[in-house]
Amino acid sequence: MESPAGRLLALLSLLQSRPHWNAVELADRLEVTPRTVRRDVTRLRDLGYPVLAEPGPVGGYQLGAGGQLPPLLLTDDEAVAIALGLRASAVTGSSGLEDAAVAALVKLEQVLPARLRERVGALNAATVLVPGTTGGPVVDPEVLLTLAQGCRGLERISFRYRDGEGRDTERRIEPYRLVGANRRWYLVARDLDRDDWRTFRVDRLSNPVLTGHRFVRAEEPDAARMVADGLALAAHRWQAEVLLRTDASRASEVIPRTVGSLEPVEGGTVLRIGAGELEWIAGYLAGLPFDFEVRHPRELGKALRALARRLVSSAS
Repeated sequence: MESPAGRLLALLSLLQSRPHWNAVELADRLEVTPRTVRRDVTRLRDLGYPVLAEPGPVGGYQLGAGGQLPPLLLTDDEAVAIALGLRASAVTGSSGLEDAAVAALVKLEQVLPARLRERVGALNAATVLVPGTTGGPVVDPEVLLTLAQGCRGLERISFRYRDGEGRDTERRIEPYRLVGANRRWYLVARDLDRDDWRTFRVDRLSNPVLTGHRFVRAEEPDAARMVADGLALAAHRWQAEVLLRTDASRASEVIPRTVGSLEPVEGGTVLRIGAGELEWIAGYLAGLPFDFEVRHPRELGKALRALARRLVSSAS
């Protein structure tokens, strides 16, 4: 195993990755004995990390809230400033590091002493963050934190959700991942009432509540692909399938995942793409540097011919 200092960092990372570990599991991951794990836990406590323990032959450990800050040599004011900076980054979407900001904020707030958490909350309540010119909706950082905590702690969440048609429903879910795409936040979760995986726009949900009910995750889908496929296809009136005369690698360099899904096939690559208007799909295809063949719908061929006539007329 690595040096004692490196082992402590590895142990801390494991404790942050999920809500509960037993001594045998930690020992296996770190390639040490359970006795060494117990000694390292004691050292983490001496450094100010609030590691909670459960009695028993194999023991159980989790990283608790409160206690002293990690040994980063931060003053109270510096810790509060970092927490507020991470909140701003998560909300404004201006840094390109929104995912990392939320993850770091969850970890930081978990070990903030109570007095500092109160200061952060007070400053947050009195601060107005103006998002940059990104066009994305503003999301309450408390909502993001609640959802992130549910994902990490395997805890069910209930909230109210307004869909694209303006209908409000109560949802009970098992959260999995927060995904940032197109300057928006999406929650990928298993919907308990519908017994299926769903994606939710975070700016459309309100009053998320951690229910206290833990769950065991039976499967882990590709959250990024679920969101990308939803953006590219499911939400649109028209859905088209087009055979591109190029390989999938080249196609992926030109077509973002949020625009359409790509599947390599014999003779080229199948592009599945959606939009509210066929004219938009026709214009997008016309701008691609590949030859292509429309498989369906038939109406897309008509839209392409109409676009071709307009372009020829404009050029004459």
